[in-house]
Amino acid sequence: MIVYEATKQSFLLDVSSGRIDDIISERFAQKLHRKVGASERKSWRDSLLYMHMVLMGDYGIPNDTGVCVEFTLPPTSKRIDFLLSGTDENGRSQAVIVELKQWTSVETTELDGIVRTPLGGGIRDTAHPSYQALSYAQTLASFNENVYTGKVDVVPCAYAHNLADALTLRDARYAHYTQAAPVFIRTEVAQLQDFLKKYLHKGDSGEALFHLQNGRIRPSKTLANALRGLLEKRPEFILLDDQKVVYERALHLALQASNTSGAAGTPASARAGATTTTAYAAELSTNHKNVFIVRGGPGTGKSVVAINLLVQLIGQQLNAAYVSKNAAPRDVYRQRLVGTLTKSRYDSLFLGSGKFTEAPGQAYDCLIVDEAHRLNEKSGLYGNLGENQIKEIIHSARSSIFFLDENQRIALSDIGTEGEIRQWAQRAGATVHDADLSSQFRCAGSDRYLAWLDQTLGIRDTAHPILTPEDYDFSVANSPTELFNKILQLNRPDATARTVAGYCYPWRSKTNPSAQDIVFPEYQFAKQWNLTADGSAWIIAPNSIHQIGCIHTCQGLEVEHIGVIIGKDLIVRNDELTTDFTARDPRDKTIKGAKTRIKTDPDGTRAELDRIIRNTYRTLLTRGLKSCTVWAEDPAVNQWFRERLG
Repeated sequence: MIVYEATKQSFLLDVSSGRIDDIISERFAQKLHRKVGASERKSWRDSLLYMHMVLMGDYGIPNDTGVCVEFTLPPTSKRIDFLLSGTDENGRSQAVIVELKQWTSVETTELDGIVRTPLGGGIRDTAHPSYQALSYAQTLASFNENVYTGKVDVVPCAYAHNLADALTLRDARYAHYTQAAPVFIRTEVAQLQDFLKKYLHKGDSGEALFHLQNGRIRPSKTLANALRGLLEKRPEFILLDDQKVVYERALHLALQASNTSGAAGTPASARAGATTTTAYAAELSTNHKNVFIVRGGPGTGKSVVAINLLVQLIGQQLNAAYVSKNAAPRDVYRQRLVGTLTKSRYDSLFLGSGKFTEAPGQAYDCLIVDEAHRLNEKSGLYGNLGENQIKEIIHSARSSIFFLDENQRIALSDIGTEGEIRQWAQRAGATVHDADLSSQFRCAGSDRYLAWLDQTLGIRDTAHPILTPEDYDFSVANSPTELFNKILQLNRPDATARTVAGYCYPWRSKTNPSAQDIVFPEYQFAKQWNLTADGSAWIIAPNSIHQIGCIHTCQGLEVEHIGVIIGKDLIVRNDELTTDFTARDPRDKTIKGAKTRIKTDPDGTRAELDRIIRNTYRTLLTRGLKSCTVWAEDPAVNQWFRERLG
């Protein structure tokens, strides 16, 4: 969708009139049915004055060059700031992306394609503008049929029109992106003009923009083949037992909802090799919205099924995306799949759960939501966008698949329950289907360990009060130093081991790299939280063995051996295992708003906080495929575990 479209000549007149922000705001309201805030209007006014200067000051760019402001990038709800269209010297249709930035300062980071700049009242990590522009171009090249078939060429660049120094943006660590999408600063208007003239030899009155807006949206075969080839080389993504059953059901639902047929009326499910029965298929309407709820505990393969579904649906050239609230699973699976295609090409397939506040209905054939128990009500940095993430995901897709384990809800803001999903599905007129993943592939395949853990943590009563060595390799260390050294010894290239902890320790090293975070002087133990440089991919970073991970960088993921430090939020008092939310670090977002909620609902809030803390440790204690070692600050908790070991 294009919010504002004109020729260069008309655009210059609109800017000169002083009403360009009013004009775009009016069209924004007409097309996207929402009002625009003062900050966004100011952003248009300021940045478009600079583009006015670029286009006005150079007569080599034709007057009938197409101009577009705010182009919605399908199949996402992202919007491209500025587009110009025309033809090059060879008569090929061109669309030039100009990513506009109002930054006045910027810093490098150790993260790939990420810089740091003042945003939203603080210094924050954000995508490098060249990476941003390139990722938009590659998304169009992967999903817009008029681009990947060669009808329109897309060229990316970026313009930081308030920035006086280009050294940081052109640092060697970003060379891969700046070479593909050049970045220009305040003093480089002439260079930007020369760049634009290379691709805009003649105007086209917006013809290329028309092709972009009306190109059929489906994945290119290049993207589909690359994904499928990568997955075939990774044995950890092989489907077993009930994983295969759930996969086939989910695949069939997605294909039916997309109303896709083969050349001779053959159902897409048959072409995909689906084995769904005729009786089950008869239940489904080809024009109906489907919601599929898949319940599964730790290690039952929810993510394995999700990734296989993503690859298969992209292979069918359907618009599908893997969605999670937590960045860690997205980053890890994206890195595991990156191969012949660039990271930026894959980014449009792995999305945060807050990306659908403005997405049009049925924008996707299928959204695959992993860790659905972590979904939030509101989206955005300040929790001020959208209405409800579950509602928005269902609205945005013909078929939505929610993988959840309600016993892994670990924050007050988590709303991903089966009841909530069913409620919004019913309101959307969707048919709800459900299934269970029960076979255990983590924790040495031991269902007894999970049952014992639930009993021991007081999450539910089970028939397994005692754990034997035959059930699972679980041990209690005598000190954090002993635990950490054991994990160091277990870590090998073919068997990863990591240490994690409850969020009870302030992250001092975030602002002071030499500071230590998790410190126990009596044991001569001092370690830092997970490296900022590794970001959400901490659990697979080679050097991360020396840092401590938290719930946010390991939920939904696994290692061979896990060591868990339990803070003072889980304690034993009067021979009962209990919790103390005040022992959590005050900056822990999982309990944000607790004190306010306690004032209005003390009993209900305390019960919810108690469950969150127990669920958090349940999640941490189930990250290990082969073993788990634990040490708790409260000696009585260590004894609590030891007494329940056979």
